[in-house]
Amino acid sequence: MVTVIDTLNRPRHPEKANKPLTEVQRKPAWIRVKAPGSATWAKTADIVRGGALHTVCEEASCPNIGECWEKKHATFMIMGDTCTRACAFCNVRTGMPAPLDEDEPEQVADAVQKLGLSHVVVTSVDRDDLADGGAAHFARTIAAIRKASPATTIEILTPDFLRKEGALEVVVAARPDVFNHNLETVPSKYLAIRPGARYFHSLRLLQKVKELDGSIFTKSGIMVGLGEERAEVLQLMDDLRSADVDFITIGQYLQPTRQHAKVERFVTPDEFKAFETVAYAKGFLMVSATPLTRSSHHAGEDFARLRTARAERLGQPRPGQG
Repeated sequence: MVTVIDTLNRPRHPEKANKPLTEVQRKPAWIRVKAPGSATWAKTADIVRGGALHTVCEEASCPNIGECWEKKHATFMIMGDTCTRACAFCNVRTGMPAPLDEDEPEQVADAVQKLGLSHVVVTSVDRDDLADGGAAHFARTIAAIRKASPATTIEILTPDFLRKEGALEVVVAARPDVFNHNLETVPSKYLAIRPGARYFHSLRLLQKVKELDGSIFTKSGIMVGLGEERAEVLQLMDDLRSADVDFITIGQYLQPTRQHAKVERFVTPDEFKAFETVAYAKGFLMVSATPLTRSSHHAGEDFARLRTARAERLGQPRPGQG
């Protein structure tokens, strides 16, 4: 076991070059991940890179890449590797993106088929430069995966489509199995951490998914350790439940470079367990709350549990039992 891979000196964010460097805290003993490098990991990498695809696993320096790629799990990031926003927590490159690759939906579908995925997660950069924010591209990608791998369930993690009228409806009409949009942090931290977004717009986005198609599972995630108060996290849970969100993920924020927001504190495993207990009590169907929880970590296993939880709540037979 080794500590999380250090990416603190990656020169990916020229727009932050003149900002003062923040202090980097030493990671506690409970944040440990496997170093990537197994034969299966290499095969996954070959399939992803051979298709000229991007993954959030690499672009966002996810600490779970070794574990996930060893299981042939990858979260595909569509619409390029350059985001139009510059969130203080995110390690994805910021700038003016290239035009959309019209072949990308089929390339993603081909990679899903080659990896033999039963459940796939597709996310994207923010594309404020596009009239629809990339909604049609999401829909095309969902359709391409369904055509190539009809049995594969599809989870999407979308941007907020801020000021993109009609965009959400296009994505929902493509009927992903899970619609995920992360709130990322509590409202009081938005100006510093997520300045291009609006908390209540994101909340309304999730609520509207359920209004458009109640059969789609909804999901959202946050990071802790950015200076938020416990009461704020509990209020955020209430806000998500008011929007009928099914699944919440809570993970520790890890500073990707010295140019990003600093970690104010490392939340203990016991505190994460307490968040999990409270979230279930508030009515979420699924909760994932650990230091290394990320939106798409164990997504396939979690989706199976999510379907079972909904069937049990509705008094229906478990999936596959009738």
